[in-house]
Amino acid sequence: MFRIIALEREFGSGGGGIAAELARRLGWKLWDQQLTCEIAKRAQVSEHAVALCDERVDSRLYRLAKTFWRGSYERSLPLADSKAFDTDRMMTMMEQISESIASEGNAVIVGRGSPFFLRERDDTFSVFCYAPRAEKIRRLLALGKGHEEAEDLVENVDKDRVAYIKHYFNAEWPTRSLYHMMINTVIGDEKTVSEILYAMETLAAQRIEAALRA
Repeated sequence: MFRIIALEREFGSGGGGIAAELARRLGWKLWDQQLTCEIAKRAQVSEHAVALCDERVDSRLYRLAKTFWRGSYERSLPLADSKAFDTDRMMTMMEQISESIASEGNAVIVGRGSPFFLRERDDTFSVFCYAPRAEKIRRLLALGKGHEEAEDLVENVDKDRVAYIKHYFNAEWPTRSLYHMMINTVIGDEKTVSEILYAMETLAAQRIEAALRA
């Protein structure tokens, strides 16, 4: 029985809206913007500070400066004891929050490394949403972005995600073996949601059948 959906997505593929609809249909809690709020609350920083670290790696210059800053006795301090908020601290908190969310169940979690954090859990269904470049730009234009901005976002946001996954998980993005399903959202949000739910239900039924045979 699946109790969590961990949904990763290419920027502009509509993953956020698809996750929201999955949560609505299942009656589960959506963890997307709410993750930013929860991290900000626990870290006692602004949501803006958290958003700046969201799915991107701190700059090389910052990481180098941090190495010097955390010298002598500070090097042995737990990261959570540091007053500075950066991506390293956010990742530590995200791992803890992911486990807490998963233990409660009935949740749809969007990105932030959740498919990696929860990859050992049998109750987590992991899905990756992608789309052709033209479709991603079309979606962004429909949201009110200018054409030049849409092209820039499609070109660069996922590069940050590639670097983020490589840095923190030493893995490629996307790691295809991590997902139960990868789906092209060009078929439309409604069809995408239906296909994800069907695949999840089918796999759950297969597991139950295999358990009964055993």
